[in-house]
Amino acid sequence: MVATAIGAAIPVLIVGTIVWFGITKDRQYWLDRRLDEAAGFAIPFLPRGLDQIPRSPSDADAIITVRRGDTVTSNSSITLPKLDQDYADTYINGKRYRVRTVDIPAPQPMSVEVGATYDETIADTNAQHRRVVLVCAFAIAASAIFAWLLATFAVRPFKRLAQQTRSIDAGDEAPQVQVRGATEAVEIAEAMRGMLQRIWDEQNRTKEALASARDFASVSAHELRTPLTAMRTNLEVLATLDLPDDQRKEVLNDVIRTQSRIEATLSALERLAQGELSTREDHVPVDITELLDRAAHDAMRVYPNLDVSLVPSPTCIIVGLPAGLRLAVDNAIANAVKHGGATRVQLSAVSSREGVEIAIDDNGTGVPEEERQVVFERFSRGSTASHSGSGLGLALVAQQAQLHGGTASLENSPLGGARLLLRLPPPS
Repeated sequence: MVATAIGAAIPVLIVGTIVWFGITKDRQYWLDRRLDEAAGFAIPFLPRGLDQIPRSPSDADAIITVRRGDTVTSNSSITLPKLDQDYADTYINGKRYRVRTVDIPAPQPMSVEVGATYDETIADTNAQHRRVVLVCAFAIAASAIFAWLLATFAVRPFKRLAQQTRSIDAGDEAPQVQVRGATEAVEIAEAMRGMLQRIWDEQNRTKEALASARDFASVSAHELRTPLTAMRTNLEVLATLDLPDDQRKEVLNDVIRTQSRIEATLSALERLAQGELSTREDHVPVDITELLDRAAHDAMRVYPNLDVSLVPSPTCIIVGLPAGLRLAVDNAIANAVKHGGATRVQLSAVSSREGVEIAIDDNGTGVPEEERQVVFERFSRGSTASHSGSGLGLALVAQQAQLHGGTASLENSPLGGARLLLRLPPPS
């Protein structure tokens, strides 16, 4: 604010300085015009003598000196010198004079010098200078006060912004910075809100990633401990006992099955972690009809004895994660084959104002009604599930539904088995 006040005073000082020198030049200009006027009155009357020259009120104190050859006459006790310039300053008896020299063409060389002291000009100039100083002092004071008040008003939103910024701490919601007043302060506040929102989002993603990592480590240790222990026992049996070929082969097959289970569990956990780390920027338009068609063709190649059909429907477009939605459909089909013993699967998609509903129907054993919520939890297996599964297949389906703002549920299927429904909201 001090700088603003000083900045407002500087233009006043510059203007005052210009006016100061302008007054000095102006007063000298009008002194020269007085001398011109006095010379103009004197020259026509020179033949009559100096005492016959009429005087105007403005040049009553003018000194006139006339030179005719070697003769010099003056209307005063002071004789003005003849100077080389038309207008020049000179000092006589310690006093400063302004002299106008006029050469008159004649058979005999003749010149007229008209002069006056600076006393009146200096007095007039000083009087005007004092007025300029007073006006400038008042203008500087007024502009400084006005600039101070204006700066105080303009800086107030920035002070509030600084106070709000200093009071920001960690919380459950993104910090809000709001100010009113200067447009610049509002723009800075909006930029800070966006920046703080991004920082808060990144912090949340970091927290979620850490939580996901801890969860991954915890459930991995819990779920992998049993198969690894069994695997170690089988390996110790193979290493210490001399088993017959048929028993040895059975133990080896058990080790291979256990290794496959561990691998499947790790793959499912990895997919769960990847899903939890996805962001809104990863969501793109997805053609659900085309996605189901590709999933049906791929499933028949993976499961040669499975009949997969797609119910014809208009194109359904949503904004989502293509890989995540495909993972959900593939897991639903795999769950129906591996745990439900299905030989037929039917895929369908229906679009409405409420969103898109994806249905995966099978003719398997189905899921008991009391287990239809539990099986979507991690490492939860239904009573009809095989023991080789990881317990994460339907958990992945539920996770993808949640990531898309939808739900996953199980119902009875018209085909006799289970119907898995994915309800996804429309694009926002």
